[in-house]
Amino acid sequence: MAFPVISGAGYILVHTPNIMMAAGTTQLLEKYNEKSEYCRRAPEHIRSFKDALAYPPNQAYIGNITPEELKNHKRPWYENLLQDARRFGPYGEIMPEDEFYGLMAISDAFDLVILEKSFARDVKEKLSRHPLITESDLSRLKEGADLDAVGKLLESGAVELIYDGRLVGCVRKAHDKDENLSAHTMLENTAAKASAVLALKYLIKNSGISPQDIDYIIECSEEACGDMNQRGGGNFAKAIGEVAGCGNATGADIRGFCAGPAHAIVNASALVSAGVFKNVAVVAGGAVAKLGMNGRDHVNRGMPLLEDMLGGFGVLVSSNDGKNPVIRTDSVGRHTIATGASPQAVIQSIVFDPLDKLGLKATDVDKFAPELQNPEITEPAGAGDVPKANFKMIAALAVRRGEIEKAAMETFIEEHGMPGFAPTQGHIPSGVPFIGHAKELILSGKMTRTMIIGKGSLFLGRMTNLFDGISFIIEKNAGIIPEEKPAAENVKEPAKATESKDISIYLAEAFREFADYLRTRGKGDGS
Repeated sequence: MAFPVISGAGYILVHTPNIMMAAGTTQLLEKYNEKSEYCRRAPEHIRSFKDALAYPPNQAYIGNITPEELKNHKRPWYENLLQDARRFGPYGEIMPEDEFYGLMAISDAFDLVILEKSFARDVKEKLSRHPLITESDLSRLKEGADLDAVGKLLESGAVELIYDGRLVGCVRKAHDKDENLSAHTMLENTAAKASAVLALKYLIKNSGISPQDIDYIIECSEEACGDMNQRGGGNFAKAIGEVAGCGNATGADIRGFCAGPAHAIVNASALVSAGVFKNVAVVAGGAVAKLGMNGRDHVNRGMPLLEDMLGGFGVLVSSNDGKNPVIRTDSVGRHTIATGASPQAVIQSIVFDPLDKLGLKATDVDKFAPELQNPEITEPAGAGDVPKANFKMIAALAVRRGEIEKAAMETFIEEHGMPGFAPTQGHIPSGVPFIGHAKELILSGKMTRTMIIGKGSLFLGRMTNLFDGISFIIEKNAGIIPEEKPAAENVKEPAKATESKDISIYLAEAFREFADYLRTRGKGDGS
């Protein structure tokens, strides 16, 4: 079987402290409390772009340092910032908020993002120097409006855009009565779209592919676009591809809470394996609602508000080229409806069942990539070190199965695990942040195999109490295996004309024989 390959990946972060304060769910809820201590103290805990840039997990996300280097970096990471931090990395970048406002305006198709004139002019000049922003992109960035006009829109329900302590624009509502098209929802959706556009642009760059060669786009964030008649109807995928110049692509959205990206990559792999499409891009932008989600706990502990980053990613799944790492579509781990929610059942179904099918053990996987949430974000909120908890469960079941000794559990976790380095953006952490690193490690010969694990909490939608999980294995490409041909004795050679006959004579004889056959049928009238 010619497995599909990971032919490229792109990862981006956007520092959005002002969007966090204006539209993050925790901050919105606190605003309703007039006596909120959090609202009073939170502004003092907002990070500068410089500090967000130098934060080690953020640098790991865009590829400037490896997860192994992050593991050896002194914690707390927010107090031990990198001295040589860079905005751009091998996989993408960390974009400042002012430029992101400009990118939101570029991505806006309905004049919903309104920027103040002088700010629009300044940010357009900045974006003109961006390596991936084109003249076509800049042509969509409008001149802007007077501050008075922005103020009137705020009075009618628009959401403010603040930068450097001043009002620089707003996002207005798209309908007077439809709450699905409210200003807040338009901000969420436009931010998700714009961050996904940036991730897709990096994916295209890193893959060395033309945007026109992408056949299909699957979008898998935790946002939903639609109106009151079709809430969540979509389509983010085509909207994102339109801005990124993917004129030959079609696409659709896939949702699965935190496990959504893993589901999307499995679907992309199936489409490529079946020969339906050659190049399928899986993309997702950030979730505004998750910004500052654990902010109360961070402020109470005297920490910076670490959830000030929108995350985005793109992964290109392509036909086997004999070089890039393959996705083993012959063994996908899946948490079925009947699996249950016990930790043992979950890990058995999404980790060990697919390994058993291939005759592999847990020790045959160089690195497991489950929920890769940054522990400095989750620990203060009481959720612990989520990646390490997953590695412990895998190690414990490996002991029970006799694959490792109990005394070797910590060694197994050290060797086959990694620190969490992803922002708490819901869908972003579940395995996919490691794909870019894994591709490079496999191509360089430093790793043979990894397992990407997506896990999700479906009960959040109040439709079911079920848990969810899906996994897939990425491993070194063994080269394209030629398809088996039928045995020679079973192959019937087509009839050939004898050398003594001209082809026209041969055809004439064949027609006569066919006519004779027809005359012998039925009534024998030759009709």
